[in-house]
Amino acid sequence: MNEIDFYILKFPDTVQQHLQKIRVIIKKAAPNAVEQMAYGMPGYKSNGKPLVYFAGYKNHIGFYATPSGHEAFKKELSIYKQGKGSVQFPLDHPIPLDLIEEIVKFRVKENA
Repeated sequence: MNEIDFYILKFPDTVQQHLQKIRVIIKKAAPNAVEQMAYGMPGYKSNGKPLVYFAGYKNHIGFYATPSGHEAFKKELSIYKQGKGSVQFPLDHPIPLDLIEEIVKFRVKENA
């Protein structure tokens, strides 16, 4: 097990399931990305540049695709609470896995 496995295991089962799904999506959409802990959360780099990060919280999943990733999907993300380069997906609603995949693919192209 690596650091990210241990990070995910510290959450309740339902949160772990969401985090694992997001992790699988990122790995599928960015197979050459380097996975590592960064800023205390799972992070990914492609071509030596930050790609995306995600984090578990009590009431939401945080997803960080840098400001450009969020700007490109501004309309789709508008229904979620956001900060500069961050979005919160509440745990009491379905996590938009297809949208996460689109954002990761966009960021991969952007970093290429």
